[in-house]
Amino acid sequence: MTNITADIRYVGVNDHELDLFEGQYIVPEGMAYNSYVILDEKTAVMDSVEVKFGEAWLQQLREVLGGKSPDYLIIQHMEPDHSANIRTFAEAFPDAVLVGNAKTFAMFGQFFPHFDLPDSRKKIVKDGETLSLGRHELRFLFAPMVHWPEVMFTYDKTDKVLFSADAFGKFGALDTAEEDWVCEARRYYFGIVGKYGMQVQNVLKKAKALDIQTICPLHGPVLNENLPYYLDLYNTWSSYGVESEGVCIAYTSVYGHTKEAAELLEKALIASGCPKVAITDLAREDMAEAVEDAFRYGKLVLATTTYNADIFPFMKHFIDDLTERGYQNRKIGLIENGTWAPMAAKVMKGMFEKSKNITFAETVVSIKSALTQQNREQIAALADEMMAS
Repeated sequence: MTNITADIRYVGVNDHELDLFEGQYIVPEGMAYNSYVILDEKTAVMDSVEVKFGEAWLQQLREVLGGKSPDYLIIQHMEPDHSANIRTFAEAFPDAVLVGNAKTFAMFGQFFPHFDLPDSRKKIVKDGETLSLGRHELRFLFAPMVHWPEVMFTYDKTDKVLFSADAFGKFGALDTAEEDWVCEARRYYFGIVGKYGMQVQNVLKKAKALDIQTICPLHGPVLNENLPYYLDLYNTWSSYGVESEGVCIAYTSVYGHTKEAAELLEKALIASGCPKVAITDLAREDMAEAVEDAFRYGKLVLATTTYNADIFPFMKHFIDDLTERGYQNRKIGLIENGTWAPMAAKVMKGMFEKSKNITFAETVVSIKSALTQQNREQIAALADEMMAS
């Protein structure tokens, strides 16, 4: 248990058994499910935790409460890693009231179809509404589609704490060796929240009007130092801006020739003084990290083979991941390979037809099986284009 402020306690849990978060994201450092308690004349608990940690969570709650029964459970997000123990809480503390919005309780019935919670134990709040605990005044700020429709933030005006639901979260448990926040927060953001940049921008505008000294997310560490840094990163990410100058090269290769082309481009870019080249074999490396790099840097090169009159499956998956997350404001270079009918460049370009503000390099490297001298010259020309401006 950790003191966030004089009245706010941390009662979250760490999961080191999880291999894939949300069934797809590799989490080698585990995952934290955060929950908090605000102690006042009336006591409020902020969210629950993942289902298998119910008893450990209740034990922490009881220790913090010291025999007192909580008055409220504030439900900011109904995703099961935060809501799974709501029923456990409601049964353990039968006088407590559950606080959420109308969409919260619509989902409540879906997740707990056999639990009949009386209306007297529900408090439905509206956007901007406040709840007094005594000394502490809580204000609810709706954050729809960040990244579910019922999500809301809670601002404690007294201690100037923003409880930010999944926003400002990151992968990784909290009881392991400290790692760089930004890398795993970026991978988390673009993997899970990235599609909803406009909605994040809207809630950041609300946050600007608040005096925030601490951010308490539902995953990852509590943030209480250098907050402008984190807010600025979220603004860049959610506006699809360029965080770092550099080029991301993502490739797939069947027999090694396309890989050779990608690596030649990497060397050419480095020789030209490119500040950063991030190269990824999409078949072998973490797809979520490749997505993260594509959004981090301002330029992207895609290299793949023609495959069944389409493109190689890992590249298709990668581009789908980008476009469904609103990939935009970038320059893209293309490298294709095909022994008898190369068409990968055409297919890849077509997959971005609905994307905003995408500029394609004029040089398209078109390989027919193995690299030729002409291909090497094309790669050099593509490197020059990617280095321009």
